[in-house]
Amino acid sequence: MANNLPHSLPERTFQYQSSLPSLPVPTLGISLSKYLDAVRPFASETEYKATLDIVKKFEVGVGEELHQKLLQRSKAKRNWLEDWWLDAAYLELRTPSQLTVNFGGPAPYLEHCWPPAEGTHLQRASIATWHTLQYWNLIRTETLPPQKAGKTALDMDQFRMLFCTCKVPGVKKDTIYNYFKAESEGPCPSHVVVMCRGRIFTFDQLTSICEGEPEGDGVSALTTEERTCWAMAREHLISIDPHNKTILETIQSSLFVISLDESKPYSSAENYTNMAREALKGNPTIRWGDKSYNSLVFSDGTFGSNCDHAPYDAMVLVSLCWYVDQQLKATEGKWKGSDAVRAIPPPEELVFTVDEKTRSNIRQAKQQYLESDLQVVCYAFTAFGKSAIKERKLHPDIFIQLAMQLAYYKLHKGPGSCYETAMTRTFYHGRTETMRPCTEEAVNWCKAMIDPTRKAMRLAFLKHSKLMADAQEGKGFDRHLLGLYLIAKEEGRPTPDLFMDPLYARSGGGGNFVLSSSLVGYTTVLGVVAPMVHHGYGFFYRIRDDRIVISVSAWTSYRQTDAASLFNNFSSSMHEMLHLATTSQL
Repeated sequence: MANNLPHSLPERTFQYQSSLPSLPVPTLGISLSKYLDAVRPFASETEYKATLDIVKKFEVGVGEELHQKLLQRSKAKRNWLEDWWLDAAYLELRTPSQLTVNFGGPAPYLEHCWPPAEGTHLQRASIATWHTLQYWNLIRTETLPPQKAGKTALDMDQFRMLFCTCKVPGVKKDTIYNYFKAESEGPCPSHVVVMCRGRIFTFDQLTSICEGEPEGDGVSALTTEERTCWAMAREHLISIDPHNKTILETIQSSLFVISLDESKPYSSAENYTNMAREALKGNPTIRWGDKSYNSLVFSDGTFGSNCDHAPYDAMVLVSLCWYVDQQLKATEGKWKGSDAVRAIPPPEELVFTVDEKTRSNIRQAKQQYLESDLQVVCYAFTAFGKSAIKERKLHPDIFIQLAMQLAYYKLHKGPGSCYETAMTRTFYHGRTETMRPCTEEAVNWCKAMIDPTRKAMRLAFLKHSKLMADAQEGKGFDRHLLGLYLIAKEEGRPTPDLFMDPLYARSGGGGNFVLSSSLVGYTTVLGVVAPMVHHGYGFFYRIRDDRIVISVSAWTSYRQTDAASLFNNFSSSMHEMLHLATTSQL
């Protein structure tokens, strides 16, 4: 008998969007009890008692009122946090976003088919761009499979923001412009913008662009400015000549920017420092800091990226970069397509009309940006990796988080408030929640490591695991507290005492985390960001079977922090922990 069962159709990229659950509002009592737990490691007995009183008053008074209003808001919106988060975390910030908000990273292609080699960058850039365009096409045709956690579908909305997206500065608040459309929704821009030597082109072909060109005005350096200054400089630019607005729109709507960078940040699979540093804080005249994706092409044939963080979280770019990396591996970095050469128009140079005021603005922006004192190191820890940790039945991410805390504890003689990204994409338009790894259990274990015991380590592991699971399930407390704070602010109420308490900021509240960390995943892709606070560190890492690659950032103007020392302490902590896990069965 013929089998007439229908073939199951492939899953569409955005097919689960309408069925994703709304972002929940946690219970007030549980959030506050988690908050008290989180501030405990940073408080003396007296301070803790004072905070306890503040929290109790808040819970039965203004906190309950604000919580009820938050519940009302959540009934009207599938994601009560979404607009608030975009504004509070990104669009209302006035600090220059290119160093403090953007994330960058080195591409891993040098680990297999593309070791550093001069004279290869344009050919390689063409191949990498072609693969990137295939990924754009997967999203545009909605054939990129939706991502899942186990069998649970994840929100894919951020993938709409990867291409054809740009932040535009405003005097008080920025705006995100997204020109992307899926094929089913209509036409979508398909041009790419190329920047080199301070000049800007829109193109179909790379080679003729940069040969022997003199230096251009470097207007893109303006994107590194403080946001209000950049907004005013942009308004002035548009007032000089209406054609300048057309150029800005061409850049904003482009798929992405290809930055042809003349630097040679020689790096290796063991030491990515130069590439990571260039990606995050390289030449400001050849990248558009507000673009959702700047693909950096260095003249030694290596690659990196620099992206505005507002429209999406780093895991979206990681997915693209991992895809390109896998394609390059499969084709050994060679072009496998047609050799037919099409007749195509030459690239068009986009030349802004500038006056002396704009030139002065550009000079000021460049000077300010180049004076920045961000220290970046990016090394591979090669003694062991995921395999050895899992053999001891331990979770690799928690292992690294505790090694990082132990490293900080040894270096700074005490605990540091710590943020780890928890992903909330199982909910509609979910992005992230804060997971706070610096628990009392973790601090007790750090103290015990001076006289190591396995029991303390096991308790620290269990606590971390529970908090991460809670955060991913929408049961964290940081975004909940932020919601309560923002309702009070919207209604013009005085700021509740809970947010004025010194322990709130000392424990990391209000974005004051000393250690800002994130697992970038179990792929070959890595990123780097600046620390959240002047006396802090950025600590990002990827986990492989045989190694952990870590990028650490710190501000050199704060004498007590040092990225290289933290990495060295981290390495010794990793060895101590593996030794402990081996000699005393957890």
